[in-house]
Amino acid sequence: MRFTVPVDKKLTLEMVIPVRWGDMDAMGHVNNTLYFRYLEIARLEWLFKIGATPNPEGEGPVIVNAFCNFIRQVEFPGELLARHYVANPGRSSFDTYITLERTDQPGVLFAEGGAKTVWTDFKAQKSTPMPAWLRDLIA
Repeated sequence: MRFTVPVDKKLTLEMVIPVRWGDMDAMGHVNNTLYFRYLEIARLEWLFKIGATPNPEGEGPVIVNAFCNFIRQVEFPGELLARHYVANPGRSSFDTYITLERTDQPGVLFAEGGAKTVWTDFKAQKSTPMPAWLRDLIA
């Protein structure tokens, strides 16, 4: 099953992630679990950049699901260009999407993924409305 990344989304971050020798598995390509790590690196970079890091004593983002479409094998050495997008803001949630391409192969998609993010009151352990400043960034 392939998940669809929507056309209607907002670009929020571009960053380069190095492919490390240790990211490869016995088959000589990046292990599938590392793709999720690359997606996480981009998502967290954006959250830190906008000041939306989790606060165990207050509120913050929680990922409630994640997906990755593996399109091409990534191999060492190389660098990945990660593009992070947001879409579908709701009362307490929004979607994030990330595309990965090699910097030496511009425009060639190697993977795409995403996650549903829910703004959470950590003490109450339940969702809570997103702050207005965050909603404004996503809209």
